[in-house]
Amino acid sequence: MKRTSANFLLIAVSLGLIASPLLAERNLIPSLESVPDVCPERPSEPDWMQNIALRDAYQRVLVQDIYRAQNMERIVETGSCDCAVRFPAWDNAEDTFRENHANAGRSEMLQTSDSYNREANELRPEAKAICDAAGNW
Repeated sequence: MKRTSANFLLIAVSLGLIASPLLAERNLIPSLESVPDVCPERPSEPDWMQNIALRDAYQRVLVQDIYRAQNMERIVETGSCDCAVRFPAWDNAEDTFRENHANAGRSEMLQTSDSYNREANELRPEAKAICDAAGNW
């Protein structure tokens, strides 16, 4: 009986050594539903953007870039980094896209996306300073 108990203990310890890293590794898998540290109640992207076909993803990226540039500009203009200023509804970005870019071709949209990114990146240091002071970056 002692030998059986010892064998059982050896098997249990061995399984524990094998299973332990596997369980730990499983815990390293990021969640797709992460909650941001800053302004956790951000508005979701519009449904059409979340469900867009992969071949049209450049349209989604353009709207995201418009949104980011508009938000950086709004922060700098108002001197405020409240959550409603930093992460407003997507309406303005969608309107800008529809009114100015929806009929453009893929290449033109990619170039426009690049322009909005440059604009946002130019405003970013000033917007970051405002948001850092508000504890909202």
